[in-house]
Amino acid sequence: MTTPENIPPVRFDTKVAIVLRDDLLPWQELNVTAFLMSGVATSAPDLVGEPYRDADGHEYLPMLRQPVVVLTASAEVLASARARAEQRGVVAAIYTADLFATGHDEANRAAVAAVAADGLDLVGLGVRAPRNAVDKIVKGARMHV
Repeated sequence: MTTPENIPPVRFDTKVAIVLRDDLLPWQELNVTAFLMSGVATSAPDLVGEPYRDADGHEYLPMLRQPVVVLTASAEVLASARARAEQRGVVAAIYTADLFATGHDEANRAAVAAVAADGLDLVGLGVRAPRNAVDKIVKGARMHV
């Protein structure tokens, strides 16, 4: 039987980072993180692992296969991170302040489509890319506490 003690640690070639604007309310942080992670998790088929099963055989939904770092940053750092991701060819998940007032996916996409990239009022950004690229993209952000 496999137990956590006999599974060797894994070093991933990629890194997943979520960056939240540093002035969000706690419920907004959770909401934005959940939406951004849904974008990251669906961006590549190999990101999600196998379903979980407990010792009684009950099955649970699969989750992301690698750790996620959650960071905070100012609005300026978030805007720079979006631009750096674009410059490196990394497609990011974004969440703008306008999305707090929408009620469904089509309205979300319309709210983003109405604003030029440099004018987006970002409150969150999610990326998955090679480790060194992510570190450069999120430069200036700090660990969420």
